Amino acid sequence: MKMLNLSVGTVVFSVTSIFMASSVLANNAVLRSIFSCQAQGLGGVIPNIKVWYQQGTNLSFIPAEETIKKVWLDDPSQVTLDFDGPMCVQFGEENANTADCENSAASVIHLRRIEKLDIPGLPHTDNTLLTVITEGNGKKRLYTFRVLYQEGNPEYNTLAVFPDPANFGETPCVRVEE
Repeated sequence: MKMLNLSVGTVVFSVTSIFMASSVLANNAVLRSIFSCQAQGLGGVIPNIKVWYQQGTNLSFIPAEETIKKVWLDDPSQVTLDFDGPMCVQFGEENANTADCENSAASVIHLRRIEKLDIPGLPHTDNTLLTVITEGNGKKRLYTFRVLYQEGNPEYNTLAVFPDPANFGETPCVRVEE
């Protein structure tokens, strides 16, 4: 009888642990994922990436095995960018030589929301566009993300770009008009 109580207690503890863990994971999702073709907008929709004050948001091209070659952030007044490796940096005509861009080795962009800076000439916006050029497996890709400024608790901390599934054909994200 003692062994039966132990087994029932073990089962109750295990079930309770699973429910608690799934509740915590649902409330604190760490990772959001997107296929490469979706992130490129090939389905006709620009994907969103959200940034909060409390923590940064990572945009990872590691699963797609792509290296970041160039990045543009249309409105740098509310978001800072950092990278996990060397990046090509160009400002003005004196740095127009792009030879150093061949050595870019970053695969992750870390976006951090900051208090809005007053930059003359930039209008107030509720979001901005992040454009990323990558290279991997002998191909260059163009990605665009709408950066949304968020308040409150972060929903996730990483948006990971995965390679397109092999069984979807050449254009798995392109809508066919009927």
